[in-house]
Amino acid sequence: MKDELSLRRSLLYVPGNMPSMLQNVPLFLCDAVFVDLEDAVPLNEKDAARILVSRFVASYVDRNKEVFVRINALDTPWGHDDLRQVLPSRPDGIRLPKADTPEIVERLDTLLTEMEEELGVAIGTFKVIPSIESALGVINAIKIARCSSRVIALAFGAEDYTASMEIERTKGGEELFHARARVLWAAKAAGIQAIDTIFADVGDMDSFRHEVQLIKNLGFTGKSLVNPRQIAVVHEVFAPKQGEIDYALQVIEAIIRAREMGTGVISLDGKMVDAPVVKRAARMIKTAVSQGLLEYELDDEVIYGAH
Repeated sequence: MKDELSLRRSLLYVPGNMPSMLQNVPLFLCDAVFVDLEDAVPLNEKDAARILVSRFVASYVDRNKEVFVRINALDTPWGHDDLRQVLPSRPDGIRLPKADTPEIVERLDTLLTEMEEELGVAIGTFKVIPSIESALGVINAIKIARCSSRVIALAFGAEDYTASMEIERTKGGEELFHARARVLWAAKAAGIQAIDTIFADVGDMDSFRHEVQLIKNLGFTGKSLVNPRQIAVVHEVFAPKQGEIDYALQVIEAIIRAREMGTGVISLDGKMVDAPVVKRAARMIKTAVSQGLLEYELDDEVIYGAH
């Protein structure tokens, strides 16, 4: 399945300096993990955490979820060493903090290409999720989303963003609306996914649920999480309703007929079914299948056409 259809509803941060959390990663029911070498790791533990994370990722061969490593920013003393240590262990990708400009992402792209050549793996193996977490990053979001084919999603980081704006973050989130919209527009325009920020108060599940419903309604495809207890809420809110599943199946059946007729578009109930509609239906079906709401096997050739 192509990256744009991969489920990334729940992306759980796991501190890179905590072996007890790392060993439980296979048990967590999230879609992906961000193994964190940045904010979660004190300065005096950076080197030890880097080694620990590398060994964990290398040992996690039979993966039931994607594994991204959040490195330290490239302009810190630790960012380059993070890459050199963890990439040989084959994470699925890198979450890049402080992605304020496209040039920073392009710099990471170059470093990843160099490492892929050294490791003898295909160019483009390692994916990138840049974190938009400053006023400058929000302004440059469209350029960042489009600057590298490795970029599979944009992630919004509200904690650093509100600090850069010199404002307080509230549970209502009104102060985040414009930034969230800019990140969403950039991601949707580039055809990639949009991952919302963390909700730090793990004790307030009602406010968390409200925020998850809000970001789903806005168009985000997933949310960064700080506690495994938050996973179930995200999946419940993102779970498709029966009517949505039924319509998605109708869309797939319609595009199958279109493929048989040698075209990529067809009308369904008077509305045009084209590639974006098909991809949305495919993601809906994949979500339903993952949550046991439907048994169905999607074929890439149906979604994208024969190549």
